[in-house]
Amino acid sequence: MGLFRLLLVLAIAATLYWLWRRYIGARSATKPVAPAKPEPMVRCANCGVHLPREHAKQNGPQWFCSTEHLKQGPQQGDH
Repeated sequence: MGLFRLLLVLAIAATLYWLWRRYIGARSATKPVAPAKPEPMVRCANCGVHLPREHAKQNGPQWFCSTEHLKQGPQQGDH
């Protein structure tokens, strides 16, 4: 009779643990997640790389990825 009680207690404990984990998982899955806002991107007039506008350097209507490229100016050609 002692082994039967032990198995019954273990089965109840496992069921309670499973229900608790399921409840915790369901609670965390229902938290609303705000979608990330897309950052405006610009293209470097010298090398053509795209980067967030907040990290770019501006010279009139043109954008540059670094101070060096700003000093060099826009690249002429196929870019």
